[in-house]
Amino acid sequence: MLYKKPAIPLFIAILFHFMGVLGILLTPYRDWFIANTPLTLILMGILLAASQEKIEKGFVLFFLMAFVTGMVTEMIGVNTGILFGDYVYGSVMGPKLFGVPFLIGMNWFVIVFCCGSLMHKLNKVMLAKYEAPIPVAIIKWSVIVDGAVLATFFDWLMEPVAIKLGFWTWDGDTIPMLNYACWFVISAILLAVQQQLKIKAQNHFAIHLLIIQALFFLSLRIFL
Repeated sequence: MLYKKPAIPLFIAILFHFMGVLGILLTPYRDWFIANTPLTLILMGILLAASQEKIEKGFVLFFLMAFVTGMVTEMIGVNTGILFGDYVYGSVMGPKLFGVPFLIGMNWFVIVFCCGSLMHKLNKVMLAKYEAPIPVAIIKWSVIVDGAVLATFFDWLMEPVAIKLGFWTWDGDTIPMLNYACWFVISAILLAVQQQLKIKAQNHFAIHLLIIQALFFLSLRIFL
């Protein structure tokens, strides 16, 4: 773990997201805060990696697989509409490849990894409460299915805010159910890969980051 004190990345994450909410909702510098969203996303990705107890081969491999999977599926979606639906990305998210910002690939990794970490933690808590052993297969499927549901819910929470901030737009201003179906399936596949790579789920910052980002989007969804 690069950060020996877990409170440091947690403080930074809370500070940036809290200031982001205030800056977007209450100051005349809304455009500046929105334009610097990519810097916040990059910083959160760095903090997530730095908070990992040990950067193992499986962690790096999962990052690459999640990044590539996110980019490829989104490129298919943006250019064909077969996946997710008919949508286009704005300029806020930075440089693009075939219409998809590079940050979207990292965003897929962050969301899925954080959801997987939370599900692992919840399973450990539940296992500690039951004397009878629970089959390993049930635990694995619980992480995959429940984690995919959580990732899909996070996207549902994020969508209206992202549209208002100009991150992306949907054809007809309607978010299709296909978007959420694809989010569930792709997230489940990535979580299954995460299970196979046996990445140690000891990144407590990942859980905190998921909660912080959820509160960030929830606040903007209510008040924006």
